[in-house]
Amino acid sequence: MLARQRQAVILEEARRTGAVRVSDLVTRLGVSDMTVRRDLDVLAGRGLVEKVYGGATSIVGKSTDEPGFEAKSVRQRAQKEAIAELAATLVRPGTAIGISAGTTTWTLARALDAIPGLTIVTNSIQVADVLRGSTQPDRTVVLTGGVRTPSDALVGPVAVHSLRSLHLDVVFLGVHGMAEGPGFTTPNLTESETDRALVEAGRKLVVLADHTKWGTVGISTIADLDEADVVVTDDGIPDDAKEILAERATELMIAETAETVEAEEA
Repeated sequence: MLARQRQAVILEEARRTGAVRVSDLVTRLGVSDMTVRRDLDVLAGRGLVEKVYGGATSIVGKSTDEPGFEAKSVRQRAQKEAIAELAATLVRPGTAIGISAGTTTWTLARALDAIPGLTIVTNSIQVADVLRGSTQPDRTVVLTGGVRTPSDALVGPVAVHSLRSLHLDVVFLGVHGMAEGPGFTTPNLTESETDRALVEAGRKLVVLADHTKWGTVGISTIADLDEADVVVTDDGIPDDAKEILAERATELMIAETAETVEAEEA
């Protein structure tokens, strides 16, 4: 079993039971104590579990927890960059696109600089700042108004009103969590309303979410899994999640990360 597969099993068990013991994992996975501890180090480094004496506990945030932009921007950097590069291949010159708030969508904005003729609508102050520095002279950037959230999104009636009058070719949506029942979710009720308006403005919906978002559930649903035309995630996504997303979404795209390759070679 590859390191990525072992770690997926460990994470699934930790989320199912709340905690895992090294001794139990050694027996279940048929590997050494050191291998299990190394896998736990990797998962803890990604913020997915918390190491304790003899094992690890699951980290499950509250449905209304909303970390600030700076806190989220340092998480899963390699995965977000790989997702952004892959998602950027879906953008065609001369199109009108929407980009929601979030650190993965912010990373996508940085990957769009070489694409000419874009009109980009966003409710993210951070995304707008990146786009403002573009080298493309024919780029148009529209920033909605609204009330600022901890994740630097502009939300509320002003944002919703401006989005409902627009017609976009593609919308790129960042999410707090995704799961089979609740779908794509956010911990902010007002932001979910604004995100739904952005989704409705687009002819095509592309959801960007790294593997740690699977199983996380925010208080409010933005869209069901089957509303996504494309889901772009990374190769750390568990096999069961991969099967569900491939079945529910129209298309599943998986970005390969250097971090995963290194883990497999270890």
